[in-house]
Amino acid sequence: MTYKIAILPGDGIGPEVIAEAVKVLERLRSAFGVRLELQSAPVGGAAYDAHKHPLPEPTLRLVKQADAVLLGAVGGSRWDSLPRELRPEKGLLTIRAELKLFANLRPAMLFPQLANAAALKPEAISGLDLLIVRELTGDIYFGKPRGIRRLENGERQGYDTMLYAEHEIERVARVAFEAARKRRKQVCSVDKANVLETSGLWREVVTRVAEEYPDVALSHMYVDNAAMQLVRAPKQFDVMLTGNMFGDILSDEASMLTGSIGMLPSASLDAHDKGMYEPIHGSAPDIAGRRLANPLAMILSAAMMFRYSFNELALADRIERAVVTVLDQGLRTSDIHTAGTKKVNTAEMGDAVVKALE
Repeated sequence: MTYKIAILPGDGIGPEVIAEAVKVLERLRSAFGVRLELQSAPVGGAAYDAHKHPLPEPTLRLVKQADAVLLGAVGGSRWDSLPRELRPEKGLLTIRAELKLFANLRPAMLFPQLANAAALKPEAISGLDLLIVRELTGDIYFGKPRGIRRLENGERQGYDTMLYAEHEIERVARVAFEAARKRRKQVCSVDKANVLETSGLWREVVTRVAEEYPDVALSHMYVDNAAMQLVRAPKQFDVMLTGNMFGDILSDEASMLTGSIGMLPSASLDAHDKGMYEPIHGSAPDIAGRRLANPLAMILSAAMMFRYSFNELALADRIERAVVTVLDQGLRTSDIHTAGTKKVNTAEMGDAVVKALE
């Protein structure tokens, strides 16, 4: 079978890190006979600069026809003055909506080699392995009405709407419970049910879905407490299930438990496991072009692609083992560099992973 992969480099460091993931894919194709069809297209700010739109029609057509999508990163301050519907992030949100990518899987696993690079003491995070399941197509990011209006006294007021329908909660909850069955059989659902009506419904529906999974233990936690517990005792969590906005924040917090945001991949899946795969970090325009970016999250995102969309578990394992090998060799980009390790640039790290594949 030939897998069709849409390559969307995006903005900032996106083209740099995705180039290293493409090196890995090309090595798998040339050395191991994996049949891959790769096609690139612009998205985000780069697409706006070239086509005056963050998601040109040819790019949208490509991602719809592809079996999976690899995305680098989008955004940057240079496009902040654009109307909201033309900003780079709008291209990303539109892909998620058009492909119905409702479930975002963000693993946060501490590689033992990076224990000294993490924000917490090694004894607090050694052995950390949690998965955040974030609902991706609902919540306040997509709810309507939204906008800026003028009040009777002339003052302007901004407003957004947090919305969740029962079926949206049910389907992402099942993703979390199914994932937990393959792990340590624990789901912690994160909400703000003591304040928000939306969260009250969220908790009710998740509790109902949990009855279908008697082998999985369910707990509930308010989001402010969850943020604190991630710092205080992160190893208590197995699978964290939450909505779009809370998941966005908590997964970035979790990244600092692993040594660097440059180490965390993610998968955004539809109901049939077609997905878009991307590192959780942003476009980091301040370091773009300086060969400082860590490509490992992007490479690990490619591994997730083989695991979830293609069911090629051996290839996913091979990529992940290659990353472990380069870390064992002491190679580090600047974000994870510590005393006694060797600092390498973006391309050198990618080359090392390609070599370790063999």
